[in-house]
Amino acid sequence: MVTISDVKSSSSSRENRTATHTHIRGLGLRPDGAAEKIAAGFVGQEGAREACGIIVDLIKARKMSGRAVLLAGPPGTGKTALALAISQDLGPKVPFRPIVGSEVYSAEIKKTEVLMENFRRAIGLRVRETKEVYEGEVTELTPEETENPLGGYGKSISHVVVGLKSFKGTKKLRLDPSIYESIQKEKVSVGDVIYIEANTGAVKRVGRSDAYATEFDLEAEEYVPVPKGDVHKKKEIVQDVTLHDLDVANSRPQGGQDIMSMMGQLMKPKKTEITDKLRAEINKVVTRYIDLGHAELIPGVLFIDEVHMLDIECFTYLNRALESPISPIVILASNRGICQVKGTPDLVSAHGVPPDLLNRLLIIPTTPYIEGEVRSIVQMRARTEGVEVSDAAVEFLAKEGVRISLRYTLQLLAPAQILARVRCGGAGNTKIEDRDVREAEELFIDVGRSRKLVTEGGKAYI
Repeated sequence: MVTISDVKSSSSSRENRTATHTHIRGLGLRPDGAAEKIAAGFVGQEGAREACGIIVDLIKARKMSGRAVLLAGPPGTGKTALALAISQDLGPKVPFRPIVGSEVYSAEIKKTEVLMENFRRAIGLRVRETKEVYEGEVTELTPEETENPLGGYGKSISHVVVGLKSFKGTKKLRLDPSIYESIQKEKVSVGDVIYIEANTGAVKRVGRSDAYATEFDLEAEEYVPVPKGDVHKKKEIVQDVTLHDLDVANSRPQGGQDIMSMMGQLMKPKKTEITDKLRAEINKVVTRYIDLGHAELIPGVLFIDEVHMLDIECFTYLNRALESPISPIVILASNRGICQVKGTPDLVSAHGVPPDLLNRLLIIPTTPYIEGEVRSIVQMRARTEGVEVSDAAVEFLAKEGVRISLRYTLQLLAPAQILARVRCGGAGNTKIEDRDVREAEELFIDVGRSRKLVTEGGKAYI
């Protein structure tokens, strides 16, 4: 007999995931905009968080479009975490597109095309259209067959009869065979709640009618109530799409040129370049729909980490793209000091960014963490990874985090947990002690000891 056990859910289920920034849930600001010392998964960096809070307010007020921000600071000071916290505070309705500077280098398309594609991915369009629809629970689904006009023994579908029921009544529809194909693709059966667009014939299965809900636990269906009102009604349909989705859909047009046709043509994109002429035409259609009040533009956030990896050609293109009438908010991050701008023979600038672009940026500095902040981060990360650490081990890790680096210290947690488990004979919940961390540090050297090793024994290396 197959044994099925219930999985107990808990409020800490999210903390069991061990992604690098899992614990970040926002900027952790008070209503007056001041930053808490420890809040929303963030520790320290109060000045940078308060500055990012102002950026969030500007984005929500639609006053940041076409502007750029630079997060500048040493490695491991929370620049990527700040960008992700901004996206958390903006909410899921605002597009957020994170990339790394090295992603623009592709063998298939140009660097500038990759940048523009990500610019368009970070700009959302919310389309509202009032459509004439038939909506209800399917009470009848009968395809009517006729003799094949081409002869032979087969038969073809001449039409399909669909019965729909709502709270206010029922209606029987006689539909075209092409709509029957859409019904089959949606896997519609009697008892399902669907809606059919009167103009296009598009069919959407909403779910199973809750009248068919059972008392069994093992149910894969999503049950929905029977629609209110009449079967035939006018309904406002809201759809969120990015400008890049419209670009891809219209690079292979298959239907009308209205905004909903654009969204209905979304297919798996290929790595092909989209022309500026096509994008300009799409911008005209989008602008017209915004002027008519049928759509709303939502400038999102494009986050480019390790921006010093871009070359002078990309930086020049960024200057132009930021001046576009349709542009997202761009957040850049760099951990470089004074260094050469990539792609130039002798141009040296701060953060690896050309001076003309630096003049456009609002620069937010991040600073190295002090020992107390490192201690809090280690404790928070231990909870996130489900690891129990003794006070002595936490103190040792905090001192090493200041002396070496925060990233190296956090990476010692996982091997130290394995060493502690071995020391205790494979017990389940084992507390990491001071000696386990020291042993892990001996096994896995940091970058300083690695540099010393190469310097002293350099002749043995190639």
